[in-house]
Order: sequence, then structure tokens, then C-alpha cells
Amino acid sequence: MKLDLTPLDARRHDRSAFSCGVAALDAYLKTQAAQDVRRKANAVFIATHAATPSVILGYFTLCALGLPPGPIPEKARKHLPRYPQVSATLIGRLAVSASHQRKGLGGMLLARALKMAFDNADVVGSSMVVVDALNDSAASFYRAHGFISLPESKRLVLPMHTLAQLF
Repeated sequence: MKLDLTPLDARRHDRSAFSCGVAALDAYLKTQAAQDVRRKANAVFIATHAATPSVILGYFTLCALGLPPGPIPEKARKHLPRYPQVSATLIGRLAVSASHQRKGLGGMLLARALKMAFDNADVVGSSMVVVDALNDSAASFYRAHGFISLPESKRLVLPMHTLAQLF
């Protein structure tokens, strides 16, 4: 299936029909995403099929983040600058419509998000990608893609140094 990935266009994309089965992710897309884009609080990227460009198959958000390096495990901290705040790119949300789950779309969206984060790391100054998993299943998904769990939280990180080896 050929997918198109474009920034959210509230006039073109039918947000009201999207359902991934997680109320918070559905509600964000339907009620908050367009406002976040207008305010430049998040970049929201929408996956659609070329034949049905208004139907949202999945989405993810990216934004800048600063976090203290203290809780970052040594394995991930090795290539980080020694600053009070570490610059990072946050994948704030990643969701796949219920009708397209378990078909590899989540992995494809994550790959695209990571590639965008990596390609822009030199422009915005980002040393890692961060995700906050909603549950254990989501945390397992991210760990399976190389993310490292922070202690006693559902926050996971992936150093840009690791992404450099992939891209």
C-alpha cells in the first residue's frame, strides 16, 4: 500500500472519523491537533492512502524537548553533551486507526518520525528521540525498535548516535 505522509491540514483531513481505540489519542487529533499546529506547539503528520486522502490511517507528532540528563541510562548518555538540559525530539503521540492496526503501519510511522527527527537534529539541536509510552504494550513496541527505558517510568529514549548508524 502506497502511503502519503503530510502535515495535518484541518480542512482536508477528516479527523472526526479517526479511531485508534485509545480515547486520549483520538481526542487529541479531533480537538487539539489543529490548534497545536497553528500555535506551532507540535508538528502533526498524517498518514493517508493516495486513493482516499481525507481518511486518516495514522498520525504522529514531533516537538522539541529539553530534559535533565540525570535519569538517562549510561548506555544512552554516552554520546550526550554535559549540559543541565539535554535537547531532544519528542514523539508526543503515535496512533494507527483501528482498521489498520497489526499491519505494520505503526512501525512505518515510527520509522518516518525517526528519520524526520534525525534529518532535523543538526538544524534544531537534538541529541536523542524521546517517547512517553501510554502503557506496557506501547513501551514494548518502542523497546522492540531500539528505545531504552528510563528507570521507573514509561519514558524511553533513542540517542541520535544510534540513529546515525541506521540512517
